[in-house]
Amino acid sequence: MVSTRSTTRGTGDARPGQGSASPVTVGVGPLDFTDVVAVARGGATVELGADAVAAIQAARTTVEELAAAPTPAYGISTGFGALATRHIPTDRRAQLQRSLVRSHAAGSGPEVEREVVRALMLLRLSTLATGHTGVRLQTAQTLAGMLSHGITPVVHEYGSLGCSGDLAPLAHCALALIGEGDVTDRHGVRRPAAVALSEAGLAPVELEAKEGLALINGTDGMLGMLVLAIADLRMLLKAADVTAAMSVEGQLGTDRVFAEDLQALRPHPGQAASARNLRRILADSAIVASHRGPDCTRVQDAYSLRCSPQVHGGARDTVDHAALVAGRELASAIDNPVVLDGRVESNGNFHGAPVAYVLDFLAIVAADVASISERRTDRFLDKTRSHGLPPFLAGDPGVDSGLMIAQYTQAAIVSELKRLAAPASVDSIPSSAMQEDHVSMGWSAARKLRRSVDGLTRVIAIEYLTAARALDLRAPLQPSSASAAARDLLRRNVEGPGPDRHLAPEIEHAVQDVASGALVRAVEETIGELS
Repeated sequence: MVSTRSTTRGTGDARPGQGSASPVTVGVGPLDFTDVVAVARGGATVELGADAVAAIQAARTTVEELAAAPTPAYGISTGFGALATRHIPTDRRAQLQRSLVRSHAAGSGPEVEREVVRALMLLRLSTLATGHTGVRLQTAQTLAGMLSHGITPVVHEYGSLGCSGDLAPLAHCALALIGEGDVTDRHGVRRPAAVALSEAGLAPVELEAKEGLALINGTDGMLGMLVLAIADLRMLLKAADVTAAMSVEGQLGTDRVFAEDLQALRPHPGQAASARNLRRILADSAIVASHRGPDCTRVQDAYSLRCSPQVHGGARDTVDHAALVAGRELASAIDNPVVLDGRVESNGNFHGAPVAYVLDFLAIVAADVASISERRTDRFLDKTRSHGLPPFLAGDPGVDSGLMIAQYTQAAIVSELKRLAAPASVDSIPSSAMQEDHVSMGWSAARKLRRSVDGLTRVIAIEYLTAARALDLRAPLQPSSASAAARDLLRRNVEGPGPDRHLAPEIEHAVQDVASGALVRAVEETIGELS
């Protein structure tokens, strides 16, 4: 199975609390994508805006008034879920909140990545800042302090059904907020939450009415993973255009099918953007020019070359739709109950269906973009389809196997991605004594999407490795300046054609060039920003 651990992205690996990025202010309004990435990956510190402080205090006044009233109010003076009919006496409400957090922190399995937990915490803070949850200002400020000091609760892979939001993952974060459970500190060392809070000068929160529920009832985990995946996929789709262009060159394909007037006959914006990238990357290719004249006997290229803009473009448009949904969710206040105009109301906004659907859509995208990339790679290795290249691009075919097994690795990943493309959001399993009888499985959709993004990265990297070798083998014909820049980046760590070498480290160098964004940057530094 493809690893769930994210590869190194272009935002670096700076530790939180070390001044690695400008502070992010969390106000009443929505965060944007760059805020989430900056805090999750870039180690940005966090502060509450003045508008958030005022909204939090106003909502807390409403909660305290309802807590003092004789009439039961859900989540304030009652139990939760299937136990919502029980009225809780005033002297036991603090225990109610602690018990809620402790019992819901029931995750199991491997630890979730640090960047995911930081995104989850930031997005929960953003909802607290809207003034619709009723927490105390101290509670929100302590959560912000944990982010700024790089204190990251240990959250486990399994436990969320995506409704009521990501309960178990958020409960593990709330557990750390009250000084219980384990965290990793800014240096990545696992330790007790109480110790890490004390060393950061933060006091554990003593939860009061409504606060436990407000801290755990949201779609923040699945949303955080969606935002990070969109950032990754937007970069990877540029990388896929680069490797597709290199493959068109290396396989003596034509650039005529990418012409603007042909693409305009089917006006999908993503397709137009991808074709524009291919035209620009191939613009000054001596290899393409060498067979462009009337003597060329090639009628048309295989679909994996000719239809790259259609596939990559459809993927782009799907990512844009997912970004639209993510933007709406970033603008949401997800809690149950919520504070509105001096009252508290129960609702169903915590259901993760809108987010779960697009997480599943993106897993389909990752699988198909990887699939067409693998087909382009395979054409290089078959001497009957590679137009004069040696079998498997080997130095001495028969003695050497060349890149034969690199394609096996690609194929194994592509098959895994096809399995991961099966939607999680069509599944549901009842819970909470049938009170929560339809759930979204959005967290599961997000977890498998992270594996899909990692797999796509590796598939594109192997195409990159293969196409670069093919371009070298076309010498003395020279590739385009953009393709040459991409190849030269790889050649810093990976030698050109020759006898067989240990291949796995070379694949990993290519993976890092793709995952870090270095491949895209090398091309953009040569021809300008890609679409």
